Amino acid sequence: MKLTRIAAALLTLGVFGVWGNGYAADKVDFGKHEYDSNCAICHGLTGKGDGPFAGLVMLPTPDLTTISKRNNGVFPFQHVYDIIDGTKILKAHGTRDMPIWGREYAVRMGQIERAYSDVPYDPQAYVRAQIFALIDYINRLQAK
Repeated sequence: MKLTRIAAALLTLGVFGVWGNGYAADKVDFGKHEYDSNCAICHGLTGKGDGPFAGLVMLPTPDLTTISKRNNGVFPFQHVYDIIDGTKILKAHGTRDMPIWGREYAVRMGQIERAYSDVPYDPQAYVRAQIFALIDYINRLQAK
């Protein structure tokens, strides 16, 4: 009887499109969500550096769609990670106009930690996952 209920539940999930048609992959893009929430305000929705706050910093906001092109066709994953994480200080940024997202994600993790203190987790894994998702999205923005 228990097996029949499980099979019925799996069939129901398949019929209603939760599994089998890529529903989750089509609807949830964590990297895009992070980008739209945190980066588009300066870098623009398309990554071209034309967001509404782009003119408020001392230097032009970089076009994120040409990162690979500026690096001889190779997407410099570690360099981008270091910039987002805040471990790489750019002379061009001066006093670091761009937020240090690694620190921001760690603060968010602290808020989650208080809410779910009984669940074992690695806070740094959360920070890395957020940054990896964001970098994946930026990589997908690259001009072909």
